[in-house]
Amino acid sequence: MHAPSPYSELLNRVPETRRTVDVNGTTTAYWEYGPAEAETTILAVHGFRGDHHGLEPVVAHLPGVRWIMPDLPGFGETAPFADGDHDLDAYAAWLTAFANAAAPAAVILGHSFGSIVAAAAVARGLATPCLVLVNPIGAPALEGPRGILTRLAVFYYWAGARLPEKLGTGLLRAPVIVRLMSIAMARTRDRRLRRWIHDQHDRFFSRFANRESLRQAFVTSVSHDVRESAAGVAVPTLLVAAVQDDITPIAAERRLRELFDDASLVEIDGVGHLIHYEKPREAAAAIGDFLSGASRAERAPSDPSRDTE
Repeated sequence: MHAPSPYSELLNRVPETRRTVDVNGTTTAYWEYGPAEAETTILAVHGFRGDHHGLEPVVAHLPGVRWIMPDLPGFGETAPFADGDHDLDAYAAWLTAFANAAAPAAVILGHSFGSIVAAAAVARGLATPCLVLVNPIGAPALEGPRGILTRLAVFYYWAGARLPEKLGTGLLRAPVIVRLMSIAMARTRDRRLRRWIHDQHDRFFSRFANRESLRQAFVTSVSHDVRESAAGVAVPTLLVAAVQDDITPIAAERRLRELFDDASLVEIDGVGHLIHYEKPREAAAAIGDFLSGASRAERAPSDPSRDTE
């Protein structure tokens, strides 16, 4: 029996439709939430090892927005890349092509590993009115507070890909390891919420296509961060960061903001790397305020009610 979601009542009110589209030869599964006629569309990119389910709590708290949420290639219900490595170039090119096909001119949002992909795609020319990064990876993972654990993870994914197939895949999908990952990231003391977070990771953290694509995606996630793309992002950007995030410390997020031409930072206290699970209401409020401000700024030059001299 699955743990009940504390957000199910809100999420059940939001229309949901599953769709697929061919993107550069990759059959991409994606979900559309919210009203089709909404003024704002957000294309949201999930984090490493997860799938679109992870961002549903944020969707639940912004019901008036149209959300387009794909599973990344190699995760969930989306096929891995048929040709080439699962590197940042491939993911950024895929996201640009997917956006053009399924949600042109949408606001782009990325969480964790998705923040690296989203920022890279926008810096390389993906058209969007603005960019939102939740728990952005704002510093090298190998140099953060969990640098030693990250190095152990590098070995874990390498071993999982190199061991005999049955043994390696079993290691990568081992429930005890998935649970340890979940325990390490969760910060909430709410027992009901913790049970649900662990259940989400148990259900969705092992839905990867194969062990080699998983290893390549992991290498990509720890070999890059948002800093390398920040200077190339020419649109207003919101960083939603956690004060207790020990994957990217809050001091590094503050430095990251300064690398963008136009970025604001919202700091959420009492949470680590799972803002989308533990503090979705606060994240949604920050995103809503940011989008409202961006919309006002976009309309301002042609607003006849403005005073002129």
